[in-house]
Amino acid sequence: MKQAQSSPTLNIGFVSKWNWREIRHGQLWPITAATTLIIACVFALAALVIRVESVMTAQGRDTLAADLVLKSGHPISEDIARTSALQQLTLSQSINFRTMAFVGDNMQLVSVKAKDSLYPLRGQLRLAGAQQKQQLEAGEVWLQTRLLDLLETKVGDTISLGDADFVISGVIAQDPELSFNPFSQMPTVLMHLSDAEKTGAIQPGGRLTYQWYFTGADDALTTLKQSHSLGPSQRWLDQNSQSRTGDFINRAQQYLSLTLIMVILMSGATIVLTSQHFAASRQQSVAMMKSLGASKKWLAYWLVMQVAALFVLALAAGLSLGLLLEWALRLPIQDMLPSPLPNIGFQPALVAVAVALFVLLPAMAIAILNILATPATSLSQSSQVHKAPLYLRLTIGLVPFAALMFWFGDNRFMWLTLVGIAVMLLMLGALGLLIVKLLKNLTFGPAMTLAVSRMARSIGATSSQLAALTCSLMLLAVIWLLRSDVLADWQSTLPANAPNVFAANIDPHLKQDYVDFLDQAQIDHSAAYPVIRGRITHSNQSLLSENPDINQDSALKRELNFTWQQDLPDQNQVVAGTWMPSSGVSVERNIANRLNIQLGDQLRFEVNSIGINATVTSIRTVEWRNMKPNFYFIFSPDLLADLPSTWLLSFRLTEQQDGIVTQLARQFATVTLLDLRAAATQIQGMLQQIALSLTVLAGLGVLSGLLLVVTLLRLSLNQRQQEIKLYRTLGASRKRISATLWSEYGLLAILAGLMAVVGAELVIALVMHFGFELPMQWHPGLWLALPVLAMAAVFTIIRTMIKGLLRPITA
Repeated sequence: MKQAQSSPTLNIGFVSKWNWREIRHGQLWPITAATTLIIACVFALAALVIRVESVMTAQGRDTLAADLVLKSGHPISEDIARTSALQQLTLSQSINFRTMAFVGDNMQLVSVKAKDSLYPLRGQLRLAGAQQKQQLEAGEVWLQTRLLDLLETKVGDTISLGDADFVISGVIAQDPELSFNPFSQMPTVLMHLSDAEKTGAIQPGGRLTYQWYFTGADDALTTLKQSHSLGPSQRWLDQNSQSRTGDFINRAQQYLSLTLIMVILMSGATIVLTSQHFAASRQQSVAMMKSLGASKKWLAYWLVMQVAALFVLALAAGLSLGLLLEWALRLPIQDMLPSPLPNIGFQPALVAVAVALFVLLPAMAIAILNILATPATSLSQSSQVHKAPLYLRLTIGLVPFAALMFWFGDNRFMWLTLVGIAVMLLMLGALGLLIVKLLKNLTFGPAMTLAVSRMARSIGATSSQLAALTCSLMLLAVIWLLRSDVLADWQSTLPANAPNVFAANIDPHLKQDYVDFLDQAQIDHSAAYPVIRGRITHSNQSLLSENPDINQDSALKRELNFTWQQDLPDQNQVVAGTWMPSSGVSVERNIANRLNIQLGDQLRFEVNSIGINATVTSIRTVEWRNMKPNFYFIFSPDLLADLPSTWLLSFRLTEQQDGIVTQLARQFATVTLLDLRAAATQIQGMLQQIALSLTVLAGLGVLSGLLLVVTLLRLSLNQRQQEIKLYRTLGASRKRISATLWSEYGLLAILAGLMAVVGAELVIALVMHFGFELPMQWHPGLWLALPVLAMAAVFTIIRTMIKGLLRPITA
């Protein structure tokens, strides 16, 4: 033994052979598999998140035509230009305004975007048929295709914009700035900034929008924002403020994070349980080695080498599987990603290795300390389990919890989920024990009676097995059902037949004709809503713009769209108060929270220079994602119905109805049409692609749950081997022992399955309500599926192990 102690080469070779034998015999493969799964999942998700976030950031900034935009209703101070120069930022400027366009006898109200030669700083501005980005030149204008149709003109003709004439030099094929606001969207004309004054539209008091575009380093952009105090009509725009798909992406990221945590929890539980069994099964071998003269130092070296070999094997397999998994998760969203793909660097691999180490090392360290605590005298005390000092085990066990706290920080959603799962686990474990005690008082056959008696007698082992099996089944169900509920919510809020065209600024006398046209063409459309523009100014006689807590809110810096309704719109739900009878206003919940608006508050609005007072009679939720008209504030008809307004509705057109847009534009020339078909199709396609990725990930989560279930059952049956020998010695037949095992584990599976259903339903309800802010719903099919799955797992494991368990007593 001393020679082995002084020969590292012999030790390494011996340990390698021993480790391979342990893996082949089933001692270490659950630890290796669980560690591999953690590394693969963390690597794949970290890499995917890096790629998707970089793409979403780039796409958001391309949509802005810059990294950062300052939007203002008044001329912007030149001080900010000097600050941007000091920060080495690139600056581009524009002025947006409305004016009348004339070609011959045809006229049309248009939105003019006057840009300088540097525009756009991000994205592409192209003419139809052009291959590369082009720059605007003085004296020429570019028009949207729809405007050519409305004015019955073509490239090369002259167009009058206000007081000046220009040559139409091109048709806009691509403009990086996308607007999803149907109230301000109208046919667009692009001109050079130097020509704006010629139109005569740049006048004091005119409705002008000044936009300054910036690109540069992120820290320089942050410094610029912090150094400039926003005025009443100013606001910053970045990639986050422009994304209409942000809610979908955020929920997808929440689901990814939640699933990753559950995979780590279940794989970590597999590692911990297997490590404990490994320690218990090796104590006799260590006692024998100590009795033959092996030192504690040599034994520690021996065991650490095993862990190192295990981790190297899991690392190689995990990173390889992680690359494959990242490709599988990325494949459904390939169309969203650019070519070449954004570089992910070494961060995903480092994060994966760190997470695996924080899970594996504490578990194996405690197991090794327990093994090393075994004295040589334990050869004569085979039933006694030796453990390292409690303070040492607790200290090591706190390492992953400290890492967890550092990782999650103040993530309320994750902490709520973890605490909910822990509380649910304790409650379900207690419920399971109560059920076992109640069953003990009932009369069954011999096998079931013996099984129930054994479960009631070994209360500690039964409770731990029941709690662990229930938890693994519950997490497995939570992963899959959350995926289904999130995808179902997406499909319901943005279905295949969702509206994709908005019609705004409909004159009241044309409203019925417009609706009749859509009905005759058999076009599905939303209800028509009256719309009037205005501002919210006061709450309970206090000027909102003077409140330092909310005066920077974008809702206070611009005109909002108001409507009035007798009945509650379909896509709205009152969550506080009652729908107003008169002199009232209903407020959307998010803006109520942002502006500190409560039921009963007296609000003052300014509409067409007229003051409107209204009492808050209800707070409601609004489904903003359904592509239907929605509003922050809905008034009772008596407050606004007598004021001049326009009407708004949305409808859906198919690819076969392209000509209807032009027909509507010509027949109702004053109506503003916002065609979102391309954008809606892109959003729906993106959601379908994300759904496929979530399905792949959910399948991986289910796999980790099944691994934990299999590990639990295998370890439990292994621990029963000594007990089975005792039963056989006392005269129990092989048939009776087999029937008892089937009864005990069948009952365990049914109880765990039913309790897991209860736990999964409660956890999903809490997560859906507090985490995803979605309505809670029940899953009747789960009450059958989960117990059946548990029974199937028990049947499979017992069938594979029963002969090995009974063979020693039949020899």
